[in-house]
Amino acid sequence: MPKKPDSQLQNLFATHKSSNWQETLTQVAYRFNREYLGQPVELPAEVQAMPIFREWAGGNFSGRIASPFWEVAKPQKNQHCLDIGCGVSLLIYPWRDWQAFFYGQEISNVARDILNSRGPQLNSKLFKGVELGAAHDLNYSSAQFDLAIATGFSCYFPIEYWNTVLAEVKRVLKPGGHFVFDVLNPEQPLAEDWAVLETYLGAEVFLEPLAQWEKTIKGAGGKLISQKSGELFELYKVRF
Repeated sequence: MPKKPDSQLQNLFATHKSSNWQETLTQVAYRFNREYLGQPVELPAEVQAMPIFREWAGGNFSGRIASPFWEVAKPQKNQHCLDIGCGVSLLIYPWRDWQAFFYGQEISNVARDILNSRGPQLNSKLFKGVELGAAHDLNYSSAQFDLAIATGFSCYFPIEYWNTVLAEVKRVLKPGGHFVFDVLNPEQPLAEDWAVLETYLGAEVFLEPLAQWEKTIKGAGGKLISQKSGELFELYKVRF
């Protein structure tokens, strides 16, 4: 397994409003910091022998499984949009073409620094900055956003964590706003192998039934507007 995060990263969320998730947050941040920095991870031979590892090592797998959130909720001109767990989304997806205001929140300080450095160069008017922080404690005002997005990371946290995340998203959305996020579908053929690979890359994956996710959305006061199935992830569009 990968080595443990250094003490600086372990302290990153030490003063967080909720410390119950500190260890998981730290591990996930560490896993993605290494990826953004291009640092290698030593994996056992049996993991390297898995077909999914060879696809991942080839560099094309992430693009294949990424959820196209814009196909269920395309950001509109002058909308205020929050990308939670944004990574380097601004550099990958056509935010300039959408002409929507981009705000981000990210637990990877490396990704945060990359976007805060390069975002203003892409469009200083539309880019509104990236905050360092976790999804269950959003650093933004209530009723601030038309659209919130959270793709690619729900599976690293137990579903109980998402009760708090959904409450926070509901808080920052304007009335009638939408939340688009994806969840790992454990029924997909690649799900278990992908969970094994991600665990060895440094972040444990939780395999939760889609029915449980939909129950959680309903319990948080959300209404499922639409959904889209992908090779690994189920993409949901929700209104509170």
